[in-house]
Amino acid sequence: MVLEACMIVIDNSEYMRNGDYPTSRYQAQLHTVELIFRRKTNANPESTVGLMTMAGESPRVVSNLTTEYGKVLSGLHQSRIEGQSKLVDGIQVACLALKNRQNKAQKQRVIVFVGSPITDSEADLDKLAKRLKKNGISIDFINFGEQQINTEKLERFISLANSNDSSHLVTVPPGPNLLYEQVDRSALFQEEGGASGGMGMGDEFGFDDPNMDPELALAIRLSLEEERARQEREQAPAESNLEAVKEEPKGDDKMDESN
Repeated sequence: MVLEACMIVIDNSEYMRNGDYPTSRYQAQLHTVELIFRRKTNANPESTVGLMTMAGESPRVVSNLTTEYGKVLSGLHQSRIEGQSKLVDGIQVACLALKNRQNKAQKQRVIVFVGSPITDSEADLDKLAKRLKKNGISIDFINFGEQQINTEKLERFISLANSNDSSHLVTVPPGPNLLYEQVDRSALFQEEGGASGGMGMGDEFGFDDPNMDPELALAIRLSLEEERARQEREQAPAESNLEAVKEEPKGDDKMDESN
């Protein structure tokens, strides 16, 4: 199991209002953020995930590296759509956050959503890609929405940053499948044992089958969790009553009989 510190960089530019990915590019990202968090932390419970935005006045970390999804969710609620994305600046801030990770044994990874046109110069992109490779930082791009104009730039970036196939480019055009479904089946999670189509739910019930419908797998997992919770709730009062019977004084029964 790979031990990682992973910073997720979301695109919160004005382009995210576009509805070509249901229900919008922005919402499609949010669902995929949860997928990435679950997959990373399920693969290794000591892996940490952080979240930041790269549009607006400046890139901003909204959740430091954590193992608690609630903190990432809180960061998502703080983010808003505004301005234009700053790809190079966003990646640089993500690298700084990774540098400050508490567990230095964690491998470093940045996952960037790119859903708006890249405006950084080729020279700046090349320089950053080479720096990532030199510092042993892996990077993955989720390329969607503006893939026709961004793909060539991102392919070049990955070719310069890649080391032993540790970095990936996932291009997802609009279509019938949800963004998180396509990402879950991609090369991003090969190191975690391949795509499961089920948010890293494990193979106890065959969820690691790549042919399994991801929405069905998620529905099954939620159903199993609800059933497990129901059984625990029913079991708790029964155990409590059993303990009460064991502790009840025997004299009480004789008192009841005499009355």
